[in-house]
Amino acid sequence: MEWGYAIAGLAVGFIVGLTGVGGGSLMTPNLLWFGISPATAVGTDLLYAALTKMGGVTVHHRQGHVDWRIAGWLTVGSVPAALLVLAGLSYLHLPEKMLDTLFKLVLGAALLLTAAAILGKPLLLRWLGRSGAAELSFEPRVGLTVATGVVLGVLVTLSSIGAGALGTLALFLLYPALPTSRLVGTEIAHAVPLTLVAGLGHAGLGNVDFSLLFNLLAGSLPGIWLGSKLTRQLAEGWLRPALAVMLAVIGGKLVF
Repeated sequence: MEWGYAIAGLAVGFIVGLTGVGGGSLMTPNLLWFGISPATAVGTDLLYAALTKMGGVTVHHRQGHVDWRIAGWLTVGSVPAALLVLAGLSYLHLPEKMLDTLFKLVLGAALLLTAAAILGKPLLLRWLGRSGAAELSFEPRVGLTVATGVVLGVLVTLSSIGAGALGTLALFLLYPALPTSRLVGTEIAHAVPLTLVAGLGHAGLGNVDFSLLFNLLAGSLPGIWLGSKLTRQLAEGWLRPALAVMLAVIGGKLVF
């Protein structure tokens, strides 16, 4: 076991358990800091996300927090989009330097969007509360939900980021009457097949380091458990905004 990776997994898992911020937005930049190539960082993190979220789906399903119709509509858009992106990467055979540049740019943009989603969600909650939108009846929006899945499929496959904060925010805007617990549970249920398909596709392209994956899981699984046992009040007060600023800085550096 390489303890540096395991400790990084422990820290990221702890923060994820404490704040609910998606692991990809924290783990992938960490892997870049360790000197892992962007392609390998994205591919490995996708499988890491799929494996860590599988247990969460079971818990949310048992608690009735998953709307399988919405998750299915998202998957109808996201999984084919992910497969098309993977097929394009396989067909184009981009040089490693160009591929790394592509992943860095998309990763940076995804981090900036995630930071905006983290900071903007409380404002949206207050606005919807004042406007009475929270009292709207539930209306299925199949076309928009599938289109959202397409966007998430492309973004997640190229950056490993977006299935968490961005996906939940998108569902929040599409279905403001849906309880927050069901929004989160539904997005986790959608994230598992998306990240699994994208991760396996990257493995086929040679972009997954399985030894690295094992070390990350060894640290992150107990970290998530520990973080989830602690109160979220402190995190909501200052840790989430601090993380959003950090992600915005990292994303800005990658893009500019």
